[in-house]
Amino acid sequence: MSERGPDTCHCGLPAPYDECCGRYHRGDAKAPTAERLMRSRYSAFCVGDEAYLLRTWHPSTRPPHVDFDEALRWERLEVLRTAGGSYLDTDGTVHFRAHYVLRNRPRHLEENSRFILQDGAWLYVGPVGSLPGIG
Repeated sequence: MSERGPDTCHCGLPAPYDECCGRYHRGDAKAPTAERLMRSRYSAFCVGDEAYLLRTWHPSTRPPHVDFDEALRWERLEVLRTAGGSYLDTDGTVHFRAHYVLRNRPRHLEENSRFILQDGAWLYVGPVGSLPGIG
């Protein structure tokens, strides 16, 4: 069962989706930090926003499309650690654990993701280092 309340965005921050990640998905604002971009991308997976995911993926690693598994339900996000990625940085990493349920089995995805600032927008590059993948 998801721990998200009615006034909590999918990303886990204490704000409604429309005021939190929804504004990034709509294009009303850009994520100001690598962590906020990571959180908004997690929310985009929750709501199935392929356009946002592709728009915020660095061109060097961007896939042609995003496959959403209908049997998968995202439950909650834990941001474990960040390095760089602030207002004054041009790159950063976010180590996170995303919990989900697949075919009634709880699982998680853990990744240390790299982000870079390009033309005033944070972009997801991909995983760095080696972490346990899907558990």
